[in-house]
Amino acid sequence: MRIKVISDLHGAVEALRREARDCDAMLVLGDLINVIDYHTMEGLLVEVFGREPVAEAVGLRASGRYEEARQAMRRGVGDDLEARSRYVELATAEYERVFEAFPEPTYVTYGNVDLPEVLRSFARPGVEIVDGGAFELGGERFGMVGGGLITPMNVPGEVPEDEYDAKLEGLGPVDVVCTHIPPRIPWYVYDVLGHRFEPGSEGLIRYIRRHGPRRAYFGHVHQPLTPRGHLWETELINVGHFRGSGRAFIHEGG
Repeated sequence: MRIKVISDLHGAVEALRREARDCDAMLVLGDLINVIDYHTMEGLLVEVFGREPVAEAVGLRASGRYEEARQAMRRGVGDDLEARSRYVELATAEYERVFEAFPEPTYVTYGNVDLPEVLRSFARPGVEIVDGGAFELGGERFGMVGGGLITPMNVPGEVPEDEYDAKLEGLGPVDVVCTHIPPRIPWYVYDVLGHRFEPGSEGLIRYIRRHGPRRAYFGHVHQPLTPRGHLWETELINVGHFRGSGRAFIHEGG
């Protein structure tokens, strides 16, 4: 069974369609919409707030000045509620394009920049949203946990750490655990181009130690210091920044 795994597709629909043509199933580990592409300055935020306010906000956020960053973007629009409504409208349209490209079956969880409730509204037979649940595929048991942990960015897909850990423990034993964020180990959470440590989960480390899955798949860190290694007997794999590479990771069955 040919199973493809992707994360951080950020609106890359054409590449998704191409990868969907020759797989029997797909696993999607979150961040489906393109909020902001830092290289091209394209994305939903630019469409809603404008290029200059977003560029200013990006610089402020890089310096840890999160509230000033939010204010910089708001200055570019007259009505904050109208801007939020426009953002949800554009995100919904992008989710529609992404979900139309998914093969069947596809199992999806959400990332930190996703809008979880909007994402869930696109579930259909053959395309299942999984968050804190497990399923059988190709003779193996997969578990999926969505979202990121709370940060000063305050984005929609972030959840409190205790809630995140409870979802992990609710999986029970699986062959493959799939999450959006990596375990909180320095060389998996450090982004070499962003020059920063991204959030990682200590609960995922505890889960791996307790249950010993054969593999752990994750994304979130686009350019990790280390994409692959082991933690005890579990193989850890960052499946890649799909918007950047356009290539899915091919799952090897146990």
